[in-house]
Amino acid sequence: MVPDQDTLKTAWRAFINNQEDSYRHVRPIIMDSWQRCRRNKVNPLQKYVYKTRDRKILEDKTRKNREWLEVARPVMRTLYRFVAGSGFIVTVADTEGFLLEILGDQEVIDDIARGNFVPGASWSEQNAGTNGVGTALVAGQPLQVFSYEHYCVCAHRSTCSAAPIHGIDRTIVGVLNMTGDFKKAHPHTLGMVVAGADAINRQLVSEKAWQERDVANRFREALMESISEGILATDRNHTVIQVNQAAADLLHIKPELAIGKDVREVLPGGGDWEKVIKGERFITDLEQDITTSFGTAKITATSRPVRAHNGQNEGTVLVLTAINRVRKLAQRMSGAVARLSFANMIGENPGFKDCLTQAKSAARSNSTVLLLGESGTGKDVLAQAIHNESLRAGGPFVAINCGAIPRDLIGSELFGYTEGAFTGAKKGGSPGKFELADGGTVFLDEIGDMPSELQTTLLRVLEQKVITRIGGSQVVPVNVRVIAATNRDLALEVERGNFRRDLYYRLNVVSIRLMPLRERKEDIALLFKHFLDRLCTQAGKSVTSIDPALWPLIKAYAWPGNVRELQNAVERALHFLNDSSLGTEHLPEEVRRGGVISKDSTAIKDRVNSGGSVAFNKQAETVDVEDEKNIILNLLHENGGNVSRVAKQLGIARTTLYRKLAKYGLQRNVIVASNDDT
Repeated sequence: MVPDQDTLKTAWRAFINNQEDSYRHVRPIIMDSWQRCRRNKVNPLQKYVYKTRDRKILEDKTRKNREWLEVARPVMRTLYRFVAGSGFIVTVADTEGFLLEILGDQEVIDDIARGNFVPGASWSEQNAGTNGVGTALVAGQPLQVFSYEHYCVCAHRSTCSAAPIHGIDRTIVGVLNMTGDFKKAHPHTLGMVVAGADAINRQLVSEKAWQERDVANRFREALMESISEGILATDRNHTVIQVNQAAADLLHIKPELAIGKDVREVLPGGGDWEKVIKGERFITDLEQDITTSFGTAKITATSRPVRAHNGQNEGTVLVLTAINRVRKLAQRMSGAVARLSFANMIGENPGFKDCLTQAKSAARSNSTVLLLGESGTGKDVLAQAIHNESLRAGGPFVAINCGAIPRDLIGSELFGYTEGAFTGAKKGGSPGKFELADGGTVFLDEIGDMPSELQTTLLRVLEQKVITRIGGSQVVPVNVRVIAATNRDLALEVERGNFRRDLYYRLNVVSIRLMPLRERKEDIALLFKHFLDRLCTQAGKSVTSIDPALWPLIKAYAWPGNVRELQNAVERALHFLNDSSLGTEHLPEEVRRGGVISKDSTAIKDRVNSGGSVAFNKQAETVDVEDEKNIILNLLHENGGNVSRVAKQLGIARTTLYRKLAKYGLQRNVIVASNDDT
């Protein structure tokens, strides 16, 4: 109900003149405001309010409130359509009561401008007394202020209906107000204004949610485009709804042309593959051939469901990766890198330098290389050096020791396997060393120990440049160079029927024999110093003097373990070094004895190296104890500490050999550390 104006006028006059009155017709919210105005010394007789003359202030305030103003303007226009021609105007103000914009009939705008009810004017309570804008801000609630309820005379002809505008966090960001002639006031006007303020708030919340969704979508798109794997998403109807550029490049399609299509058109295939792309089966690292306009794309695919809160499948996300990229990643993860070069091959012996010359020449070709030599001569280092000197230096270097892998596993290690190929096979299968080495080099160490049934497979790989995974039928092209190494006499193994003749000829395109260290006497001291410097740096030790008696001892010793044994001897010496002086006492016992190996021991060793065996159990009574110890020690070095091989070559049982190892204190020689740069 609109208050009686005469009653309000009487109460207002009594209040500003400090006269007694019951003020029972003045609403509490208005009386509270009048009292604040009195305390703030607001002039009730002012005929206009303060208005800034600085246009920049208005522009700055408008810019500061731009976000909600853009939402408020359509609401203001809607309200004005309801009151156009009625003498009412629609305004908005900021949290300081500063009028920002006015919308209404021009004659009304011109009329109220006399009291500075214009953009740029401050209608806060402190500046303009009780009014719709200022009091709504102080009270924090919608209200109407009728004629003489206004504290200042400049607004007595008006009725204001105002409601705070709340932002997305429910704090007040401004005020929506409708002002008109007090004679035309109606309580429903406030309801319209409140509805308008609520509409602004709802739109702000909606736009914020939309902006957050938009930002989330942009983050998702940026994330998808930053992933090097291809990503393709479908909805519950198997329609493609998103494709990143990596997937588009992999499939030779444009993302915008794929979106909206049935996924079976984009990723053709039948059987289990159709179940995967339709979200009926979820897989990890499944290898698949996809036919594109540019031919066949070999990929691995991983699929994951997108489920609603009720568990219903809403779509599928497919992660697609090119096979060659998977291989490169696996190469990095498995350390398939050649770290050593010809600079790591130390020596001045003419025969050794000639060996390096041959190796450098071989590096310039793509031919298969066969490295021959005793254990510990540095065949693995030379293989890495050849790779790093070749045109394949940027590709992977994958090494595999054919003698260290169980017979029943070496095939899957070399050539890979498919899912379900054997019990315990990895889901999705796994690539073998040849696939991982694609574009680079495979180093087959101890090739002489390769099982005969796999020799046939290896021959086919060398001839046809393709592999077939164990358990599968798909032919996979591989572009690899093979470097093989052995400490056996392969020609003799061929004659004995232990090694395929045709494979031997295929491997033996370029053969390089590495000299044993005992034939490189002039390099022993050089290598000793090289290892000493490097290992001192690693261990944080310093050697300032070396006993001169050490040099003849290390030169006299035969070094059956070759360069590897020499490196181990230096490492052992540093381990027992308590000061900076290195003496003969720091050398291994067998070296300190002067390196004496009996003729019988050497003859037996030569026999073993030529492929024969020693009937040690029959000779044990006639062999000198020291010779027996040396023979066992030498054979352990020759075979990398492999007890089974040594026992076989000696013609005795492993249990017998273990007793002799314990007898001579040689248990520590069963495991020989591998070299890292020789």
